[in-house]
Amino acid sequence: MTTQPRRSRAIHVDEGAEQSGGEEWDGTGRLRLSFTPAERDVRVPPGVSVFDAASWNGIAIDSTCGGHGTCKKCKVKILDGSIPVSPMDQRAFNPDQIAEGWRLACLAAVHSDLKIEVPPLTTRPKAATVGVGRQVILRPAIQKRYVELTEPTLSDQVPDVERLLAAIDDLELNVDLHALRRIPSVIRAADWKVTAVIVDELLIDIEPGDTTATHHALAFDLGTTTVVATLLDTTTGTPVAVASMLNKQQPFGGDVITRISATMMDPDTLPRLTELAKDTLAELTSNVCIEAGIEPQHVYEMALAGNATMVALLLGIAPEPIGVAPFILTSRITPTVRAADLGVDIHPAAPAYILPALGAYVGGDIVAGALASGMDRDKRLRLFIDVGTNCEIVLGDGERLLSTAAPAGPAFEGGQIRCGMRAANGAIEVVKLTEDDVELQVIGDVEPIGLCGSGLVDAVSELVRVGLLDHSGRLISVEAARELVPKLVNRLTQVDKERVFVLHWAGAEGDVTESTYISQRDVRELQFAKAAISTGWTLLLDEMGVTEADLAQVLLAGSFGSYLTPASAIRIGLVPKLPVLRIISAGNVAGEGAKMTLLSKAERAGAEALLKEVAYVELSDRKDFNDRFVDLLSFPG
Repeated sequence: MTTQPRRSRAIHVDEGAEQSGGEEWDGTGRLRLSFTPAERDVRVPPGVSVFDAASWNGIAIDSTCGGHGTCKKCKVKILDGSIPVSPMDQRAFNPDQIAEGWRLACLAAVHSDLKIEVPPLTTRPKAATVGVGRQVILRPAIQKRYVELTEPTLSDQVPDVERLLAAIDDLELNVDLHALRRIPSVIRAADWKVTAVIVDELLIDIEPGDTTATHHALAFDLGTTTVVATLLDTTTGTPVAVASMLNKQQPFGGDVITRISATMMDPDTLPRLTELAKDTLAELTSNVCIEAGIEPQHVYEMALAGNATMVALLLGIAPEPIGVAPFILTSRITPTVRAADLGVDIHPAAPAYILPALGAYVGGDIVAGALASGMDRDKRLRLFIDVGTNCEIVLGDGERLLSTAAPAGPAFEGGQIRCGMRAANGAIEVVKLTEDDVELQVIGDVEPIGLCGSGLVDAVSELVRVGLLDHSGRLISVEAARELVPKLVNRLTQVDKERVFVLHWAGAEGDVTESTYISQRDVRELQFAKAAISTGWTLLLDEMGVTEADLAQVLLAGSFGSYLTPASAIRIGLVPKLPVLRIISAGNVAGEGAKMTLLSKAERAGAEALLKEVAYVELSDRKDFNDRFVDLLSFPG
């Protein structure tokens, strides 16, 4: 076995259309980007833009054109590595700057390891690029108004609140009790020079002096397995810190059905799950505030995207009706609550906006994803797949939108896999089989200790490619393997009478005890997961009366989907059989959609409009579901 460094690909991808020459990209590999002065290293699949790689990881780069290169604001300097020069680069930079390595980040597709310098923001933009090439005009709910009030006298006895509201006479505001309690002391201590803090039409606080330069909000993607928090500067639309962690509800089950069942079996489980969700959000809040050097009380609003079960458990709502037929939500729209009610320790009066749900198994995370990827606006036929424990799928052409959900289970997150683990240091994330060796890429470039979801998909795909797995998903016999790939046959062995293929020998060759391997049962777990997902999107294609070949683009989303190797996903039948350049890593679009609702009140209205625009297709009600599922269990020929 050889552990490979990040591989370079001699290609340039322009807006996901065609490769421009050199070695044809086969849709595999991971690349390392080192950003300075942030001093942060990130891993991305080939073909992702420098701008997206930075944005997904909380590194601010200015952009207002939706990633088309026209605003010429996303300037970065390539310090080490190479990015081809695009026609827009030639318009944005002079020859000396191009020679120095300056490029537009939104058009700089990554095809090798890079070291990149990101200049600090110098202006306050009026728009931001968020999600999948979405331009968002910055109109956040958070506003600040600095006012200098006249001091009352015996002849001017106007109450403090009326005096303050009169100075902001273009807004009709209500006053939060927290603000009401602070007004008398703050305005006098500040010599009547204060900043009003407003969210929507609610005055939530006043602060001494002029604090109008400080506007922060917090976006959460509350996943079944992984929870992601992004701290935003709403004045620029840029992230200032990102953190993720496992959902602390994990001990109660790896999927939503298991957690729903736990609440049905023991009435004490629901409050416990609620507290665990709150603890997860609280820890992430602390992490991003510390990383950004922001005081929590200076974060004035939060938004949260999550599936219907995760939201119900967070709010302490019994989820049983979601888990049993006919699968009913308590409410598609959640009334605004305070962040403090959800365990999030930011400003005491900060409101929390929870994105609405389409149905019991297509929740606010998919509304957020559809919003961030512009599924309701793009006229091309596009397929959106959020790959995770509960896989949500949207098919749309800008006029008609269909959605469904597929119970994929925890296999993609490393759950129920013999050597499975989450995507952390030591996890095998890329697998390549040659005639005589196994090449691995390992997160952290350390000794492998397990296999994460993308590594599992790669491993199965490679075993199918070389013929060690037949199309039914069965590992072939040792005798057949000896004829096919004699130098790999020693990796076919048994653990507890189960057939396995060893990816990495931890000790002496032949000692499987501490080694990392993929078992026959692991293959079956992946087959069930991929069959559920492919059944979902094939039935949506049927419902819309289109074929795989009609698809212009497939967006792979979520903390796992974005790191999936396109070639491997195609080979095992997880996604439609299309050219790899049509399979796009979309990033954490649930979190991106939550960010958009914080940056623009218009986008928040757009999220709620999706409730009327998206038609939900219930798979369990389809008579052809089981037959289609069984047909799709095998790997494509």
